Amino acid sequence: MSTTSNFSFSDNVVLEDDLVLLRPLQESDVENLLEISINEPETWKYSLVGADGKENLTHYIQLAIKARENQKEFPFIVFDKKSQKYAGSTRFYDIQLDFKTLQLGYTWYGSAFRGTGLNKHCKFLLLQFAFETLGMERVEFRADNNNQRSIAAMKSIGCKVEGVLRSHMPTQDKNVRRDSIVLSILKNEWFNEVKENLKNKL
Repeated sequence: MSTTSNFSFSDNVVLEDDLVLLRPLQESDVENLLEISINEPETWKYSLVGADGKENLTHYIQLAIKARENQKEFPFIVFDKKSQKYAGSTRFYDIQLDFKTLQLGYTWYGSAFRGTGLNKHCKFLLLQFAFETLGMERVEFRADNNNQRSIAAMKSIGCKVEGVLRSHMPTQDKNVRRDSIVLSILKNEWFNEVKENLKNKL
């Protein structure tokens, strides 16, 4: 098993199985995600940074690429092999290679790809990469505590709830602050149970 020392933020990391392919997000992907961005603005209801509309989507992608250049995040675009269409985006963020921890989030898909099993395939590939290639000890997930769909999805892949950070972040409505729920998977949990359980759901 290789360790974090083999990882570079400039690597062209491609993760794929029979259903999905994840590759690094790039500026030209504005065109690949524009249809979802324009037609499904509600996708970013719980997001601090929306990608609804071409201008916001362009800004969203530019911010993600900048964060990768600054070695803080690693964003992916998600391609659904079954429909041969781009489905959405996800990323590793708050990457702490020295501490062997990272967060997995900024995940969104167009409505046609929700509930299809695509998310579980993505999460399996991302978690496998985090624990088995990067040698992470902990992968953390966060969500708006009101975002029940997202929380249910995280629990279904094997995340354990750790608690709620009260009044943790602002929301798009500047007068409202959100509570953030924190979940995680630890390395031993991945190898002991989560990996096998998740593989059986694919």
